[in-house]
Amino acid sequence: MKKTIIIIVAIVAVVLIGVFWSFSIQNNAVVKDENVTEAWANVETSYQRRNDLIGNLVKTVQGAADFERKTLTDVIEARAKATSVNIDASNITPESIQQFQQAQSGVSSALSRLLVSVERYPELKANQNFLKLQDELTSTENTIMTARTRYNAAVKDFNIYIQKMPNKFFLSGYEKKPSYKADEGADKAKEVEFNF
Repeated sequence: MKKTIIIIVAIVAVVLIGVFWSFSIQNNAVVKDENVTEAWANVETSYQRRNDLIGNLVKTVQGAADFERKTLTDVIEARAKATSVNIDASNITPESIQQFQQAQSGVSSALSRLLVSVERYPELKANQNFLKLQDELTSTENTIMTARTRYNAAVKDFNIYIQKMPNKFFLSGYEKKPSYKADEGADKAKEVEFNF
């Protein structure tokens, strides 16, 4: 009788340890999934900051120079397109990230053309508001890069966790998250031209 009780207690203990261990695996997956969601939100926040700054930049440029309308229009249109692309952080897919990246790439390209074209206007380069906005944009681009890097680190941590054994058995409902990849052609340096 005593031996039977010991065996039953041992079996119950092993089952309880297994249950708590599986709960621990599930809880860690939830934490890592939320870390990915937070990191993505930080990426979006960084881009939103840039989009907010673009409006001020365009107004400053318009007010300080008789500027090329096409360049300003391109910046405004790229910004509008970029702000129209939204991604649900709980359902990030490679396709949605690619769509988001393409829209943001359009903003980057239009901003580059704007800032290069501005070199033709000495009175604008001397404008303190413009110089401050230019510094803010540079800082924001660095913040965006940092946010992307942190997002990719969170994705890597999550993806490794859900694929490791024995976690994989308990986390079959979780799918790998896509990383943020560099824009097409980003491996080649862009040529800056000053057409005076």
